[in-house]
Amino acid sequence: MPTVNTVRGPVDVDALGQTLMHEHVFVVATEHLDNYGKGAWWDEEFRVSDAIAKLNALVAKGVSTIADPTVWGLGRYIPRVQRIAAEVPGLNIIAATGLYSYDEVPHQYEHRGPGLLMDGPDPMIDDFVRDLTVGIADTGVKAAFLKCVVEQKGLTPGVERICRAVAQAHVRTGAPITVHTDSTTQAGVLALDLFAKEGVDLAKVVVGHAGDSNDLDYLMRLADTGATLGMDRFGLDLYNPTAQRVETIAALCGRGYADRMVLSHDTACFMDYFGDAWDEGVPVIAPNWRYDHIHDDVLPALRASGVTGEQIDQMLVFNPRRYFS
Repeated sequence: MPTVNTVRGPVDVDALGQTLMHEHVFVVATEHLDNYGKGAWWDEEFRVSDAIAKLNALVAKGVSTIADPTVWGLGRYIPRVQRIAAEVPGLNIIAATGLYSYDEVPHQYEHRGPGLLMDGPDPMIDDFVRDLTVGIADTGVKAAFLKCVVEQKGLTPGVERICRAVAQAHVRTGAPITVHTDSTTQAGVLALDLFAKEGVDLAKVVVGHAGDSNDLDYLMRLADTGATLGMDRFGLDLYNPTAQRVETIAALCGRGYADRMVLSHDTACFMDYFGDAWDEGVPVIAPNWRYDHIHDDVLPALRASGVTGEQIDQMLVFNPRRYFS
């Protein structure tokens, strides 16, 4: 029986159940928190307790697993997530490795690598592989998938280097990839073309935020490579309203693509992007951007649009299971 590594250890992929494929527990950069957050917008005990309550409520909706693509650049801090996972026994939390950057590599990698000041193999690849095979820092928690970004700026030298390092870590380990993309520039095409040249199995790639687009030709072009479409920003109506996201998924299901989509919100228990506005300001701007939106609102809308129960299970259960197998 194949297993997948979670924050609490390996579990059988057949036990993942309903899986939201792109959710964060926290997006909180350590330097930001340590220098500006404490006593302002961050209270550790309150935030941990709040996260435990929110994630237990998600379990009560029927969700068994979340894939958390919080990596360097988004504030990954596994000990805090471990603490929360221990108090949410019904939820598997799957951690990621990789780098989140729209443009340049972090300065810590800037001078090390092929043809650079410190010439040699790219250290990013070994760091990612270590996270996948040994564990993240000294936590003992192994990442189970890789994350990178291709945004509006496209394949800048830094972004290209990160994506190639992620691709090579995949080739070494078989770990699947989720790539954040910008749908307005159809960046998913750039990402998949690069991955294909690097020898990535595109059936092990989720094109993150593909669901921000309603261009069926673009979405089918991505899915026809074997990649999976991340219909994963439900509630972020500023990018694409829920009704249009639902209509697009229904149209793709009608064309036979239910086996190439996964669902999620891309939300979190707390994001430091918004400081103390997270609790009161963000719910006004994006009232549906919450963990329960899919189960409360989206699934009924999909059913009303002709999407079958079997197709919903495909997107919530079987496609994530295949991805992590």
